[in-house]
Amino acid sequence: MDNLDRIAKLFSSCKENGRAAFVGYVCACDPDFATSVKVCRELLENGVDLLELGVPFSDPLADGLTNQLAAQRALESGCKQDDVFRLVEEIRKFSDAPIVFYTYYNLVFSQGVENYVERAKASGVDGLLTLDLPPEEGSELIEASRKYDVKNVFIVAPTTPKSRISTITNSASGFIYYVSREGVTGERDDLAGDLLERVSSIKEHTDLPVVVGFGVSNTKQVEEVAQAADGVVVGSALVNCISGNLKNPDMILDQIGKKAANLATGLLVR
Repeated sequence: MDNLDRIAKLFSSCKENGRAAFVGYVCACDPDFATSVKVCRELLENGVDLLELGVPFSDPLADGLTNQLAAQRALESGCKQDDVFRLVEEIRKFSDAPIVFYTYYNLVFSQGVENYVERAKASGVDGLLTLDLPPEEGSELIEASRKYDVKNVFIVAPTTPKSRISTITNSASGFIYYVSREGVTGERDDLAGDLLERVSSIKEHTDLPVVVGFGVSNTKQVEEVAQAADGVVVGSALVNCISGNLKNPDMILDQIGKKAANLATGLLVR
């Protein structure tokens, strides 16, 4: 166990304890840097196991309105790439939980791929989920990530042909992210009925953990996903705790902490 990376340790521990991992998403520096540090601490102290940090971007094509507005708030607050790395460094002062960047390839490529990965590793990032980069075109990023021991998380979608799943899983490390619904991020009223079948199909191709996200927003849905997957991703439902309390920063922390703690009660595998 001591030789495992933070992500592997987390999923191994969760498996031993009979529960799914809680992956919590928020956009870095939303609504500002100082509040974002406090939000991340609140999440990690209330059940979130792995922090998925959205890197603010002007054209977040995979994101629904909630997360688009979060990125816009962060950018309007003056957030730059340096601030996102600095946020991770601040989190590392109080937590050793795995951190994965939810980002877009232009943000990586524009900095120089190897330079970006090296800096991500130095700041304390464990993995990169690059939304718009298919593994077939990701050789430069994958090579740099292996060099610096940063995991590459790739997505499998409901529209992914079965014949392509092995291509994705063979390029991935850390875990596989299964998008439970077609479309963009956002809260949904229900989950796909074939979730267990889809996750099982992915697991035929890999020993990596499989997490499920996009649309998971309440405890009942967390419970459903926990029965099928190794991890549950919640994003918009947490981000809405920020957007709904922008005039009262203290309420942001209160609401997002309570929301995370409530969602975490659904992680036990039965």
